[in-house]
Amino acid sequence: MNEQNVTVYSASWCAFCHAAKNYFDKLGVKYVDKDIESDPKFAQESEDKSGQRGIPVIDINGTIIVGFDVPKIEHALKTAKLV
Repeated sequence: MNEQNVTVYSASWCAFCHAAKNYFDKLGVKYVDKDIESDPKFAQESEDKSGQRGIPVIDINGTIIVGFDVPKIEHALKTAKLV
């Protein structure tokens, strides 16, 4: 699995961000974590991809998912052949 296929835009205080990253860890899916608080360019990337400012924003091989939406995440992972 190529970790570049999954990016999670998150913040340390975001419970749903932690839940999403824990879910990927449980599945053994590698991801790049981009903390929007530590680098303003990550916040802008997240907003550009999702069209809004909420987090987490999850990019799975170009499929953008806003929030910790397990059915959408599972579908995107299967489509990208990451699980």
